[in-house]
Amino acid sequence: MDFSDILIKRRAINFFDPTRDVSKDQIKDLLEEAVKAPSSFNLQPWKIKIVHAPDRKAALRALAFDQPKVTEAPMILMVLADRDGWKEGNETLEKHFANNLQPEQRKWFINTTNTLYGNSEAASQAFANKNAGLFAMSFMYTASNHGLHTHPMDGFDHEGVRKEFAIPDNYWIPMLIAVGHLNPGTEVHPKAWRQSADEMILE
Repeated sequence: MDFSDILIKRRAINFFDPTRDVSKDQIKDLLEEAVKAPSSFNLQPWKIKIVHAPDRKAALRALAFDQPKVTEAPMILMVLADRDGWKEGNETLEKHFANNLQPEQRKWFINTTNTLYGNSEAASQAFANKNAGLFAMSFMYTASNHGLHTHPMDGFDHEGVRKEFAIPDNYWIPMLIAVGHLNPGTEVHPKAWRQSADEMILE
């Protein structure tokens, strides 16, 4: 599919076909492609929790304003933004360093990440959220390219979800993403109004 088509056709779908499944292997293939997204210093401060079992989706729906798509979509991806992703010793940071940088760069690298992202809770939060958001958008475009539909959601009880799904404290949950197939017969409306380039640019 041409990328221009993806931009036009990708929609936040409310009505999923509950009879068509999406396998974990399909999701893993999408994640492998979506991980090409950019991130600050390639730190990739995100993880994904997959909610697939009907009883777990039901538990999540109860914490997400009872949105039907939570149980109708075959898969819900919980995007987890790692507020500790800049810290020395973080598993993903250490793997990035081992695979991409040289030992003599370590002091510079750790000092830089600490200075940029460790100077306040707000800086750590912003670091985690903006990078997880880049990945989430990459995932949704990837899913669209493979004929799947998605819907990002931030309407849920954050602390309730954290407790129910035993999410460690270092992770913020910026969004849930429903993944599946459009319910047959659903009318997909044209995209809503978007700002023009002139409206976006501040002089």
